[in-house]
Amino acid sequence: MELSERSREIFREIVDAYVETGEPVGSRTLSRRLSVALSPATVRNVMSDLEEAGLLFAPHTSAGRVPTEEGMRMFVNGLLELGTLAASERDRIDEQVKASGKNVETVLEEASSALAGLSRCAGLVLAPKTQVALKHVEFVPLGPGRALVVLVTDDGLVENRLLELPPEVPPSALVEAGNFLNARLVGRTLDDARAAVFTEIENKRTLLDELTQKVVAAGLAIWAGDKGGQLIVRGQSHLLEDVTVLTDLDRIRALFEALETREQLLKLLDLTNHADGVQIFIGAKNELFSVSGCSMIVAPYTNSADRIVGAIGVIGPTRMNYARIIPMVDYTAKVIGRLIG
Repeated sequence: MELSERSREIFREIVDAYVETGEPVGSRTLSRRLSVALSPATVRNVMSDLEEAGLLFAPHTSAGRVPTEEGMRMFVNGLLELGTLAASERDRIDEQVKASGKNVETVLEEASSALAGLSRCAGLVLAPKTQVALKHVEFVPLGPGRALVVLVTDDGLVENRLLELPPEVPPSALVEAGNFLNARLVGRTLDDARAAVFTEIENKRTLLDELTQKVVAAGLAIWAGDKGGQLIVRGQSHLLEDVTVLTDLDRIRALFEALETREQLLKLLDLTNHADGVQIFIGAKNELFSVSGCSMIVAPYTNSADRIVGAIGVIGPTRMNYARIIPMVDYTAKVIGRLIG
């Protein structure tokens, strides 16, 4: 959207003031903040033009204005000047993440917690699908027709999935399936092992009975169907810090519900697999993240082969400090990439 230099400066000041206070901004306040001398009447005329363009609106009966979601998107895409991450913030991220040790899941949890604490938003991270060498697999019976599949990787990561099976499958078939897979999985990635096992079964080079083959196939299939990896969310309580009115509370309640909807967030985070750098999703326009008044900043991280394996970011109010948080998310993603690489 083409704006005059005067309109750009006034709009930028409105956004800056709104990010600082969360309150509607009036023409008199703006005239005092501007670098050039403009009367409140002149500022009001520009604000009226910005409102007509859909970039501002007046909440309730207030004389002040706040940016619309469209206005915030325009600001971030065209007017935002990124800040520099403070050395103390870099050090805090480095220390908290590195202190967690070599376990991948712990590294990601600490990174999400560090990001949540510094940004005062909810931090979230999408853990990579298991692509490291495997160490052990086990089927734990939970009752007729149900079992837990436990997978342990060489780097100590433990993941489990609930498995539905035919009710006639005996516990002995679970033990035999576990022994069969452990003889073929150890030292291989899950994708490599899956291909070898299915080839062996299809070519009838195994002595497994039909029920045990079903257990093996179901166990491998449930991991194959897990496209998104593990979602870790930390710092949800930060989202309640700026709640001042009932509508804010309703919005945060809706956001909490969205955080519980793992599939929707995984879809949104998965978009980073096809884009470079930090991605920003603002407000309800994005159909995958339709909580009005909220935004998400997320960046992908890579493994030692420079392949994107996950994403980390924050969710918070639309008026979050983008200039400060964008480089924070970007830096944290790079730290994770170095550690897991």
